[in-house]
Amino acid sequence: MNIHIETERLIIRDLEEFDVDGMFALDSNPEVHKFLGNRPISTKDEAEKVIANIRQQYIDNGIGRWAIVDKKSNDFVGWAGLKFETGLRKEFNYYDLGYRLRKEYWGKGIATETAVASLKYGFEKMNLKEIGAAADVDHIASNKILQRVGLKLIEIFEYDNTLNNWYNLTKEEWLSFKIN
Repeated sequence: MNIHIETERLIIRDLEEFDVDGMFALDSNPEVHKFLGNRPISTKDEAEKVIANIRQQYIDNGIGRWAIVDKKSNDFVGWAGLKFETGLRKEFNYYDLGYRLRKEYWGKGIATETAVASLKYGFEKMNLKEIGAAADVDHIASNKILQRVGLKLIEIFEYDNTLNNWYNLTKEEWLSFKIN
């Protein structure tokens, strides 16, 4: 098992095939998918395919979303981290900051904690020059998290008939803003 980041509360590691039950619990919840096109999965086979797709990103791009595991309970919380995004913004590719948590973990600061750790990983370990992120304009919690960790709102764009806020953060901006 490849652990990338440890925080006080969390282990952030590669997604593995054995995460299928946790991934199913996450992605089958319609509330989790409210701002993601309202397309929750309905079978564990679909959860296995999601994991396989992410694991293929590790091979193809050297990075992909990672599992979040609670240190105390060893529970699968969701996923977080960076991925090389080639489809969301048609005009350019970028490294995308993201997080998705099971509903029972919402409001506990976990998305912020993993976002801070992921930015640090991207800028310090991967030596990225900038990191982007997008959030549905109506997803207030996600927009607040992205702003809290230092990303700057650049513009609003349309994807899949939905308005999204586009955020960006350069390494220089992060160094001056950095949350430890």
